[in-house]
Amino acid sequence: MVNPVSRAAFALAVFTAAALVGACRDTGKQALFEISGRLVVFNYREATLTYLVTLNPLRPIEEGQTITTTMDNPAGGGPLVFSQKLFVGHTKVTIESPELECVVKDRPYKVAITVKSKAGKVLQTIETTMVSAQDQDMLPDRPLVVGSGYDPNPELAGHPDGRLPGGRGVTCPA
Repeated sequence: MVNPVSRAAFALAVFTAAALVGACRDTGKQALFEISGRLVVFNYREATLTYLVTLNPLRPIEEGQTITTTMDNPAGGGPLVFSQKLFVGHTKVTIESPELECVVKDRPYKVAITVKSKAGKVLQTIETTMVSAQDQDMLPDRPLVVGSGYDPNPELAGHPDGRLPGGRGVTCPA
């Protein structure tokens, strides 16, 4: 037969162990989103380059939440900052940067994503980097086609490779 004191001691040990394990858990805010994808998008036909980040919601999106994204500007100067609304029920969030210039192969560019509540309270900040496998100079200087009929761009007449004598018209930092 089991001694009642042994039972009580065992129960106390189990309770103490459970309390210690529970105390070791991070009691901070749980993450709302995780990064599910990052991509540097070269659109050769349109002669554009953008960053694309996808987020996976870990909890349901609440009404009025927004995301503000701050990115290093490869062309120099201040960072690029843009915001977007989040929509209840979405199963993923896609963040696309404005068109970029001067992206350099293998150089990391910082990206910070801030999730805010309807009242503007910061709920989560996600930091990552974007790294391109190609230099931007692989793109043509102007879009290769224009219009809904995909007509050849008249600016590129006589330049089938898409390269113009003046280039893209952008001076990139060294």
